Amino acid sequence: MKKIPLLTKIIFHTSNMGLIVIYLYPGSIIGWLIYRDFQKQPQITSDFSVFSSNHAYAFIILSLLGVISSNDKKISILFIYLFFISIILELSHILIPKRSFEYPDLFGNFLGVFLIFILFNLYKFFKNR
Repeated sequence: MKKIPLLTKIIFHTSNMGLIVIYLYPGSIIGWLIYRDFQKQPQITSDFSVFSSNHAYAFIILSLLGVISSNDKKISILFIYLFFISIILELSHILIPKRSFEYPDLFGNFLGVFLIFILFNLYKFFKNR
């Protein structure tokens, strides 16, 4: 079992809480910080027709931080948590004013988690060969 530094766990949990706050706030916190406008959403790269690139990037980073800060015994629980939190957070937009549920956002969340899941399993496969 590898020893995981406390700092990596703190970074993961802080990032997780930050993402939840950004997701649940009725407006764009990042839009306000950059443009001083809660209605304007910054776009890192253009979206694809099927998924939101911003959401994919956010969940790639969160999933990667989670993998780095978890031990091998709890990694399956981590991925289950990440898939469920991506669904719950996007569905919560149905109830939050000035937010809306969108399938491309949900697919972007899934893509981010799934990409890290695949890369992690490929890493384990080649490491154990």
